[in-house]
Parts: sequence; structure tokens; C-alpha cells
Amino acid sequence: MSTETDLKTDLKVCSKCIYDERVSYITFDDKGVCKYCHQLESLKEEYGTGTKKGEEKFFQIIEEIKKAGKGKKYDCIIGVSGGTDSSYMLYLTKKWGLRPLAVHYDNTWNSAIATENIRKVLTALDIDLYTHVTDNKEADDIFRSFFYADVAEIEASTDLALAEVMYRVAWKYKVKYVLEGHSFMEEGITPVGRNYFDGKYIKSIHNKFGKLPMKSYPLMTFSRFLFSTMFAKIQKIRPFWYIDYNKEDAKKFLQKEYNWKYYGGHHLENRMTAFFHSVYLPQKFHTDMRNNTLAAMVRNGKMSRVDAWNEYNEPPHLEKDLVEYFKKRLELSDEEYEEIMNREPKSWREYPTYKKRFELLRPLFKVLAKANLVPMSFYLKYCFPMPKDEKK
Repeated sequence: MSTETDLKTDLKVCSKCIYDERVSYITFDDKGVCKYCHQLESLKEEYGTGTKKGEEKFFQIIEEIKKAGKGKKYDCIIGVSGGTDSSYMLYLTKKWGLRPLAVHYDNTWNSAIATENIRKVLTALDIDLYTHVTDNKEADDIFRSFFYADVAEIEASTDLALAEVMYRVAWKYKVKYVLEGHSFMEEGITPVGRNYFDGKYIKSIHNKFGKLPMKSYPLMTFSRFLFSTMFAKIQKIRPFWYIDYNKEDAKKFLQKEYNWKYYGGHHLENRMTAFFHSVYLPQKFHTDMRNNTLAAMVRNGKMSRVDAWNEYNEPPHLEKDLVEYFKKRLELSDEEYEEIMNREPKSWREYPTYKKRFELLRPLFKVLAKANLVPMSFYLKYCFPMPKDEKK
């Protein structure tokens, strides 16, 4: 097993992946294995990921989806981005005999490749698409607010809006199941304290720094969240938490079957997402979320620890003219952009959020997570107090 010496670093690095001492709230056991590796092992055991037990569990859920959807036009909702996971999920649902409705939240920053990927796969599989488009000026006003606020979560509005739109569409069509393409085996789970978002956080930032009213943006308030989970009882299922899934194989399959195109890197199918991962986090916050995926590849034996560490320490892929596009869209002068990028970063903890409320209702959310009514990752990341030795 490679050591810190092999990795040519003085940092303490997990002996099983490449998470190092800079990762928020990390701890190591006496063998040097980080708490996130242990967390993922627990999830693997609980869900039976990639085993017969996991498959049996999942195909029981498939039967429940079919039963609940009997007589309806659609029996499940799938959020689509044009990326690998959601595109492959569309293929699988048809293979399983389901009748999905694809849902896309358009934050108006899509890459042309992603838009075309969505069209190709949906056309080939004969799947209907529901798209919610936020007014581009309004979307940009929210993004600009987060940029002005000096917080890391510039992309939070997109992630939460997709979740809310899927809930709304599920309610509209009386569908009880939302399928999500996340795989903790392929992507890990973002460490605690990274990339926090909720409806109150988005509204508080926008109230302070925004200029336009929030009209077309689908805000998930606390009451709407509880309505969707407790009253509507819309279940969120992540098939790749149960069944075997290989992202590289999925990518090759999509390219061969649908002439689907790769967009150049994990999470780069959207230009705001690309800016967030390639420029904003690394340059302003000295944070690089590629270690989530690279660490997962090491755990899965798909990459050596040394190769993953070396790749992680190379600069991220940067799309040509991405920064100029960002400045133009958000109407930022070169001077204003540089001034904000060089300002002291702030934490989401400095703004109002629902975090304390989630913690207070932890017993409730544990029950909801066990019933697939909220994602287990939400329960693990949002419903526990932050450790006292918090790193911002």
C-alpha cells in the first residue's frame, strides 16, 4: 500500500483513498483509514451494493413502482442533465419495464453537448420530457448574489431547484417515485460541511444581494419539502446504491448506442457547474471536489492511489473562454471579478439556513430516510450538528 512518502506529501492522507487532512471534519482510525471510507463501507453493507442482496432489494422496489403506477401514464420521474448517470438511468428504466417521465431544470447555462445528449437519448428511447426553464435574468441574479456573498455554494440554486421541480412534477402526475442517478461507489459522498444548501439559505443570500424578484425560480421552502416527503410521500430511489454500476462502461454504451457525446469531465455538462468546479472552488476556496470521484476510483481499485493523487494535484480542466463567459453573463467588470475572487471567503454558516431545524427533527428524518422519503445522504450530512473543531 502506498504511503504519504510515495505520494510525495507531508500531509496526512487516508491509507485507503486520497482524502487528506484538509478535508472538512476528517478523522482517521489507527490504521490511517478515514471516516468517510468507513461511512461508505457502512452504506455498502446496508444497501447490499453490487451484490445479490442489493439486486433483490432493488427489484422489489421496481415491482412496487410498477404497482403504484398502474393505470397512470408515468410510473417514475428521472431528473436529466445530459450527463452519464442520468442518461444511462433512462436506458435502464426502459429495460426494467418502467414508464419514466424525464424532468430537466434549465438554469440557462447548459452546454450545447448536454442539450443534444438529452435529445438523442430521449428520442431513441421514446421518453417524454418536462422542462422547467427559469428566466435567464432571474437565474443570473441568483448566481450573482452567491458570487457577491463570497460563499462556495454558487451552484446551490440549481441543485435544489431540480429536486423541487421533480417533486412538483411527481405531484402533478400523481407519481410516487423519483429515481436519481447518484452512485456513492463511483462518486463518493461529498464530505460534511462541503456544498451545503437549502431553501432558506438561497432566499437569505438572494434577499441580501439580489436585485430582481424571485418569480420563475422554483424555491424549495421547508414547508414544501415536508409536503413532498410526508404528505405526498414521494419516494427518492437511487438504483446505483443497490445494483452494480460502472460509469466508464455506461459511457461507452451511451456513445455506441445513441451517439451520446462526452462533455470533457465530471460535472462539466453545464457551464455554471464547470465554472464552479474548474475555477471558483479551486481558485477562491482552494478546494477541489475532484477528490470525491478520484477517491472513489481508488477505493474501487480502478486507479492506483499514487496516480489518483498525482491527477488531483494537476490543475483541473478549464474550458476555453469560460471565465469570460461567466463575467459577461453576470455583468461583471474585470476589476469587480478580480476583487471578489481575491476577497476573504465566507462560510454558509454565516447566513440563515434550515440547518438547526434539520438537526432538531433528526429522529423524523431518520424514519423518512429509512422509508426512502428523503435521501440517506441528506440525513447523514444535514441532520447532525457540526463537530466542535469545525473547519470553515
